[in-house]
Amino acid sequence: MSSDTSPHPDLAAEGRDDIVLPFSVEPLDVRGRIVRLGPAVDTILRRHGYPDPVARALGEAAALTVLLGASLKFEGRFQLQTKTDGPVDMVVVDFEAPDRLRATARFDAERVAALGAGRQGTADLLGNGHLAMTIDQGSAQSRYQGVVALDGQGFEEAAHQYFRQSEQIPTRVRLAVAERLEEGRRSWRAGGLLVQFLPQSIDRARAADLPPGDVPEGHERLDDAATSEDDAWTEAKSLVATTEDHELVDPTVSSERLLYRLFHERGVRVFEGQGVHEACRCSRERVMTMIRRFSDEDRRDMVGENGRIGITCEFCSRHYDLDPAEVEAEIVGAARH
Repeated sequence: MSSDTSPHPDLAAEGRDDIVLPFSVEPLDVRGRIVRLGPAVDTILRRHGYPDPVARALGEAAALTVLLGASLKFEGRFQLQTKTDGPVDMVVVDFEAPDRLRATARFDAERVAALGAGRQGTADLLGNGHLAMTIDQGSAQSRYQGVVALDGQGFEEAAHQYFRQSEQIPTRVRLAVAERLEEGRRSWRAGGLLVQFLPQSIDRARAADLPPGDVPEGHERLDDAATSEDDAWTEAKSLVATTEDHELVDPTVSSERLLYRLFHERGVRVFEGQGVHEACRCSRERVMTMIRRFSDEDRRDMVGENGRIGITCEFCSRHYDLDPAEVEAEIVGAARH
């Protein structure tokens, strides 16, 4: 199902929350997706009470994960995970196709505060390390992981690096997060736009993967990738670069209207959207599966002063209060079967 956006008065003015819309701009050989997250991302960020800079970084990661995970054509899971030396040393976002999202971040509150107001962007928070993107279809044979280095850049540039390195698809990403006052309460919103150059001719998408080498002193380096870049992709990138942060998070501006503003001269086709909602994968059964992997001694060490085993999900903060005797009985019973 698809529809061409046009300057028609019934073009949606109000945006829909928690939805990802695929689109194409056929004259430019461009395809992409645009995502708007409202209650889903607000639930995730409010639940943990993250400091504002950390909330913004995790919101960006959530929007990027939905943009990428929504491309899965099967029931599976797309995970984005960082491990870095910055004040936010770990970010994990899970997208379970077609519509389930959860996310969490680990951070040092003192280091975040010490950065100061002018140095609390995502790149400052992440620092150096790596970002891994994993596609998991449920078996070891169908698991794919791409890893890129994080050297002081944010999620937008990391995504560009990932596609240059792992997919070799010309790609541009825009991400935005904001806290807005709506109906008397403040709530978090996140948005993202992904555009990819996918011409029928593979040669048209080719660009230099690596620089040609050291340039002799006194000579100017020529950017071969830029000089050979396809005009259609140059135009598409330029249009994406004009996207303002507020356009991606403003609930009064629909995704369709934003796409029309960007691409109306060429004509943009918007396809049927997919809803997204916050949902954790944790359950008592999954907790028991995890506990069974530990040794008898480790399980004994899990028992608290109250004589119970307490486990809290890092994603949804749900607390599981378990009786050690019942845990052991279940483990013995499972072993017998």
